[in-house]
Amino acid sequence: MHVYLNVNLDAFAYNCYDADMANRKDHPSEAAVVAWARLLRVSQGLLSAVEADLKAAGLPPFDWYDVLLELHRAGRGGLRPYELKDATLLAQYNLSRLAERLLKAGYIERLPCPEDRRGHILRITAEGRQVRRKMWPVYRAAISEHFARRLDKDDVRRLTGILGKLA
Repeated sequence: MHVYLNVNLDAFAYNCYDADMANRKDHPSEAAVVAWARLLRVSQGLLSAVEADLKAAGLPPFDWYDVLLELHRAGRGGLRPYELKDATLLAQYNLSRLAERLLKAGYIERLPCPEDRRGHILRITAEGRQVRRKMWPVYRAAISEHFARRLDKDDVRRLTGILGKLA
């Protein structure tokens, strides 16, 4: 199935590739289009696998972990919503809805912002720290199972270098 998916993905990318693009400097090569499609497919697949593992363990979704981790890293000072958006790369509308769910669950709290009376700060609660700690072993195992075990040290080094160029 895995090979079949890659073959279909390559064929799809190739079919979407316009032959005129190869002659223009401002268009990606055919290989770049195929690589882009694989990167997106692999990224989506890995996140889906992590989500499934968290769900199977009876834990909240990955986005919750991401937000709780960033708020944990921020410490007692918390983060303004725009800072949290930048740290997690979630769209503002998704973050607003997620923050409301996290508030309702008791995992974060909303505090007034001393510098901006209209603004607020989000901070992780003790319950939020506890659920984040419960999520990490499942998330760590998912990274190992779905990603790390498939790569050797050289693969990881090369991939880190390549992704660093894109970051």
